[in-house]
Amino acid sequence: MTNASDSYLPPSDSQRLVLHNEIHTRPSATFKLPALVVYVAVLNAKVSIADECQHLRLLTGHAHLSVEQMKGNFLQLQCDHFKVIWERHTEFTRYTIIQSLPGNAHWGSQLPELAIHVATGIDWLKNIPGKTITAIQLAMLNEGMDDPDSIFKAKQWLGHGTVVGGTLGRTTGDQPHSHLITNLRIGDDGFVRMLVLTSAGTSENRAGRVAQRLLELETYRIMALLSLPIAKQLSSKLFEAEAQLVDITARIEKNSDSDEVLLNQLASLAAQVESATAEHSYRFSAARAYDAIVRERISEMREKPLSGIQTMGEYIQRRLAPAIATVNATSDRLEALAERVARASALLRTRVEIAAEAHNQELLEKLTRGQALQLQLQTTVEGLSVAAITYYVVSLLYYLTKAAKAYGINLNPEMVAGFSAPVVLVFSWLLIRKIHRNFRGM
Repeated sequence: MTNASDSYLPPSDSQRLVLHNEIHTRPSATFKLPALVVYVAVLNAKVSIADECQHLRLLTGHAHLSVEQMKGNFLQLQCDHFKVIWERHTEFTRYTIIQSLPGNAHWGSQLPELAIHVATGIDWLKNIPGKTITAIQLAMLNEGMDDPDSIFKAKQWLGHGTVVGGTLGRTTGDQPHSHLITNLRIGDDGFVRMLVLTSAGTSENRAGRVAQRLLELETYRIMALLSLPIAKQLSSKLFEAEAQLVDITARIEKNSDSDEVLLNQLASLAAQVESATAEHSYRFSAARAYDAIVRERISEMREKPLSGIQTMGEYIQRRLAPAIATVNATSDRLEALAERVARASALLRTRVEIAAEAHNQELLEKLTRGQALQLQLQTTVEGLSVAAITYYVVSLLYYLTKAAKAYGINLNPEMVAGFSAPVVLVFSWLLIRKIHRNFRGM
């Protein structure tokens, strides 16, 4: 097949096959009804694929299972009279055990305790590596849809509590293909019980799709709610941080503390907010993603009310929507607080920069005045230097003239000194100016 495509198409991108086959990586199971689906989802934060592989090897006939076979994060293992589906996700791993209903479990009689009849054995189920986040016993019967007492009979197995459910899907004749009844309560055995009644002609594929939607719906609902305790815990810390920011902002306005103290407090507050953002942003983003999947699964069920009871979708959304709203509000509140801290920090830094600029301007003015005074002093020194040079040169000429007169040359020292003084003065002034020009040119 690959060779044929190479004959007719340009070379395939290295990711083409992987991306294309992604749609086939997690197919829904197919099984005959009636059936019992025992489902356990566990958090796998500290569990490796090797640990899960070791546990799956305990199943009959799969002692030689390798980690290499599990790299696709999905396996369907056929065992004696039952099937085990293993799916690993980013945060959790799902184990789905599909088997026949116990012989004494049939419509019209009280359904027995089903956990003890799990085909893998209780010990295997109990020792699944990880922490349980969802556990469901899903009984699927291909009878009972037309029974007017179906809700009453279902309660005998589901136990106490208000039941919810509805009709699922629509066939070509605008008739539902299944009825769902559950109380969404965790029983003494740790499982949530669900009962699905279908028509006698339900196909294996439809049974698998119905089971997959229900199991995923409950799993992703719980995963979405993982962020709710974090949001509640973070709420009080955000209140304290917001109050602290208000206090710092007021002190910035009143200028009651030094800028250094305020900057240190803002930096400490910014570090706290950034730490909370880094720690919880993934959890909040995951909650939004899981909530979107829950809404999608509810929509796919096309659920309608059954005999006046509330639909499972409505019941879930009644509590899930406020929880997700709380999570989203906390996430938005954290982001808004980070922005407010950044704005306050920028405002204070601007004030510090303005103060520093004013101080620098003052220093510059002082330096300018100092340079002007230095220039005046330099000019004065230059004048004194010209006078001193002239004095010494004229004095030297005076003594030289006196010596010449004493030798017999007819010269008047006083006249020579007097006439030479202006010439020496001008020459000295020009010489110093030339020296200054040379220094400035360097």
